[in-house]
Amino acid sequence: MADLSEDLKSLRTELDEAEEYLRVGELRARLPQLETEMGRPDLWDDAERARVMQTEFTTVKEDLDLFDRLSGQVEDAETLFELSREESDEALETEAVDLISALHAEFAELELRALFTGRYDEGDAVCEVHSGAGGTDSQDWAEMLLAMYRKWAQHRGFGFEVTDCQYGQEAGITSADFVIKGRYAYGWLQAERGVHRLVRISPFDSQARRHTAFASFAVVPYIEDAADQIDIDEKDLRVDVFRSSGAGGQHVNTTDSAVRITHLPTGTVVSCQNERSQHQNKERCMQMLAMKLVDLERQKREDKLADEAGESKKVEWGSQIRSYVLQPYQQVKDERSSYTSGNPEAVLNGGVGPFMEAWLRWRRAVPAHT
Repeated sequence: MADLSEDLKSLRTELDEAEEYLRVGELRARLPQLETEMGRPDLWDDAERARVMQTEFTTVKEDLDLFDRLSGQVEDAETLFELSREESDEALETEAVDLISALHAEFAELELRALFTGRYDEGDAVCEVHSGAGGTDSQDWAEMLLAMYRKWAQHRGFGFEVTDCQYGQEAGITSADFVIKGRYAYGWLQAERGVHRLVRISPFDSQARRHTAFASFAVVPYIEDAADQIDIDEKDLRVDVFRSSGAGGQHVNTTDSAVRITHLPTGTVVSCQNERSQHQNKERCMQMLAMKLVDLERQKREDKLADEAGESKKVEWGSQIRSYVLQPYQQVKDERSSYTSGNPEAVLNGGVGPFMEAWLRWRRAVPAHT
């Protein structure tokens, strides 16, 4: 019979660590308070507050249920091991080994929660993809990236909504704005911020030569109260109204309802074309503009602190963070974490998660090496 004592001891350690980073003690104290609030008859008199309370209640309940389930399964593994030894039952031993292996994998996934330490990491993400150098190839590449993030969101059960998309003349897109909704969406997607490089045989080159194309990804947190955090002067805005675009002439509105707003002092541009009316599109634009300006102020504060501390910060916009090589060999490599995959097709089909995880772990480790 195998001795699983060390494996079980390791599971207990992982469970204790999970109790700490999930803040189980705080959550157990908070749950009765939330249950009382949720039971109040006047809860929905303030719809916004009710929605916030409901979201917090669901999150707290999910985390406690998860921890309790894992705790119960660790006890099950310990019981199975003891029974297998007492009865010299190989079937019970195999069952214990399988359960221990599954629990180690689940704890490894859960441990990533400890890497999400930012104020907005747990929330939704407002994203942009832009084509760069490379002409039609870069526009096609931008559309491929958009599809990759859509599939990644679907794999995780996240919501995905395109708010604006500008199509290229021959193929692909020049830009797309989209929102990914799900717990820790922003925390994950920070890993993707920067320039992505594609190397392949161009499908748009009649001589089948190898081309390099670039596209950029940007992300800011979805901030519910962004409009309350920053004052936007209408005199600083240029508002353009235009007809919604669509691939191949499809999905084109019959009225000029799409809205683009430029914040002149910062050059920040937002646009929206998927709402029913010009008024709704403008309202959505103002909401996204507020989020971007709040995030811009945060970045300025971080840059100032880094300058005062004598730190050098990488310029993310324009820097190459990852290369996707389809020819002459098959490889995707992250230039920061050095994480590499030999299966670009799987990555482009939404399997970009391991690169995000590798970046999160790399980011945590970086201070130790500076």
